[in-house]
Amino acid sequence: MPSSTPPSSTPPSAPQAAAKPPSAAARASGPSPGPGPRPLSAPHPLPVPHGLFLVLIAICTAVTAANIYIAAPLLPLIARDFGSTPSAVAWIASVAQFGYAAGLLFFAPLGDSVNRRKLVAVLSMVTAGALALGAAASGATGLAAAVLVASAATVVPQLLVPLVAERAPAHRRASHVAALIAGLFTGIVAARVLGGLVGQAFGWRYVFLGAAALTALLGLASAAVLPAESRRGSGSLFAGLAKLPGVVRGSAELRRACIRQAGMYGAWSALWTSLALLLTGRGGDGYGMTTATAGLFGLFGLAASLVAPLAGGMVDRFGAAKVVAYGYALAAVSVPLFWLGGGALWALCAAAVAIHMALVANHIANQTLALTTTSTPAVANTAYVVAGFAGGALASALAGSAFTHWGWTGVCAVAALWLALGWATTAIPGRKGRRSSGADGVRGA
Repeated sequence: MPSSTPPSSTPPSAPQAAAKPPSAAARASGPSPGPGPRPLSAPHPLPVPHGLFLVLIAICTAVTAANIYIAAPLLPLIARDFGSTPSAVAWIASVAQFGYAAGLLFFAPLGDSVNRRKLVAVLSMVTAGALALGAAASGATGLAAAVLVASAATVVPQLLVPLVAERAPAHRRASHVAALIAGLFTGIVAARVLGGLVGQAFGWRYVFLGAAALTALLGLASAAVLPAESRRGSGSLFAGLAKLPGVVRGSAELRRACIRQAGMYGAWSALWTSLALLLTGRGGDGYGMTTATAGLFGLFGLAASLVAPLAGGMVDRFGAAKVVAYGYALAAVSVPLFWLGGGALWALCAAAVAIHMALVANHIANQTLALTTTSTPAVANTAYVVAGFAGGALASALAGSAFTHWGWTGVCAVAALWLALGWATTAIPGRKGRRSSGADGVRGA
């Protein structure tokens, strides 16, 4: 792939369009006039080969995504250090989720209006500084404050995904987005598995310090290779947030992507966040595993990283609609497998692989769609990610209550309900969706 001028998916000018029908790749990116996707500006040369650029951005995405989940596997060690109990410090992990949600709302939309090179550098240094302060915290309150700031600033992946989608050739856009999503899921797995192992060996403070160093190094390196930009518009924290309602109202395809991601991510969250209760529990609903052994189930998350390139290629070839349908079908199969997994470990392992494959396929298809159906991709991406996050948070809360009252069967019922709602409420596309469905790339999901 050429390094100096990445291919652009900008539609031809009017005279050219009249003389030559648009290619399938051009149709996949959607029309540029009116309310359609934003025409790409003239690309700036990259200081590194394009392939190396994508690899570096994917690694940066993995490291920064891991920061959101860094505290969760370390809670027992943190509690011991502070002379407390794990349940007394468990709220620190929730603080990270709230911080990330705030960052998504305020920082991620700025990708449409400010220089992303500077923004990525600043947010990376803020995250690294907050993690370093967290490593030096003497109590739960100070650590929670540091985690809140770090999580709010670690939204770099949601700034880089729209950039990569914008600069990718139209016929390879989903594959490029898939590379970043693979990095994101790898980071989540690393935070849950490697974070716990390193913390057990060296202490939780060294995990925070290591994360701070990696975030600073990779964040600055990624900022250095981003193309120079002259961004337009206001850099106000509230500018992008104010645009969200109008952007969502103006795109039926974006609304559909948001709802379907909320349904899928909600089902995954209900099952995955309750899984530790099943694995470590005893009696009718539990396997009696140790926390360390149960944590190794996080390795099944690697299925998402491995299937991401395949899912991206399928979106580029067959369109988002088919991939989302396949993802939902696979997730529907995984729910009864999870239910069987309440008493059969083989079924639980198979279900864990299936749900991660379904999640990543759905995510790549819907996020690619969200990035290509409006003139403000960063704002649209924020709406999409927040919708998924909200669906997951609500489903997780219901799943916890369901497990208390009805055991593992109740959790599986919540997951099935979320999948049914996500699909049924979007199963009948509008007339615009029917016109643009089928082979025309990512549109029409």
